[in-house]
Amino acid sequence: MLTWAVLAAAVIVVVVVVVVLVIPGGSGPAAVTPGSLITTFLPGEVQKVPSACPAVPAATVSTYLPGRPKVAAPPPLDGVLDSQCDWTLDARPIYRVLQLDIHAYTPNGLASGDGSATFAAIDAYAQALQSRQSPAAGTGAPRAQITTVPGLGTAAFTATQIYQVGGAITDVATTVIRYRNVAITVVLNGLDHSNRGGYGPESLSQLSAGSLAVARAAFAHLQK
Repeated sequence: MLTWAVLAAAVIVVVVVVVVLVIPGGSGPAAVTPGSLITTFLPGEVQKVPSACPAVPAATVSTYLPGRPKVAAPPPLDGVLDSQCDWTLDARPIYRVLQLDIHAYTPNGLASGDGSATFAAIDAYAQALQSRQSPAAGTGAPRAQITTVPGLGTAAFTATQIYQVGGAITDVATTVIRYRNVAITVVLNGLDHSNRGGYGPESLSQLSAGSLAVARAAFAHLQK
C-alpha cells in the first residue's frame, strides 16, 4: 500500500510540473520548452510599431523630394504591427515616389528556426534580399546592385535597380533594415527618362542616399 501511495504522489507531482511549464501565467511571454515552436512574443520583440509618416523628419523628406510632395498613409496591413507612408513629388523635371513600411512580424509556425517573430522577420529579410539579387523570371525586375550596411539594426542592405518599360526609365533605390522582429523597408524611385519627355535625368546615387537616410530616421524613431 505504501508503494502505491508513493507512486500516486509522484504522478501528482509530475502533472503539477507539466502544468506549470505549459500553461503561461499573467500577460508575459509563455514558457519556452526546448525544441517546441514559439507561439507568443519573446522578451524584447516589438509588438507595436510607430506611425510611419511622422517617423521621418520633414527636413529629410525635403532634401530628397524638394518642393511640396503629396503625403498619404495607406491603411495598416496588420493593425498596430504595421505602418506605411507614401510621399509623391511631381514637379518637372522631377518625379519621385518615396515609400516607407515599418512591419513587426508575429510568431509563425511556417517560419524557420523555432517559429518566433524574430525568425519570421529573418525569413522576410532573406526573401527581400533574394528577390533583388535574383528576381523571379517573368517579373520584369532587373538584378539589383546590393550593398550591405554594417552597424545598422541587426542587418541591413541597400539595392539599386534600373527599370526600362515602354521607353521610360525609372531608377529605384531600396533599403531594408531588420531589427529583432521588425523589418523597415524604404523604396525611393525617380523617373530618369519619360517617353513623353519633360522628366529626368535622375541621380541613382542620390536616390540611394535618400533611401538610406529615410531608413535610418525610421529606425531611430523605432528605438525611442
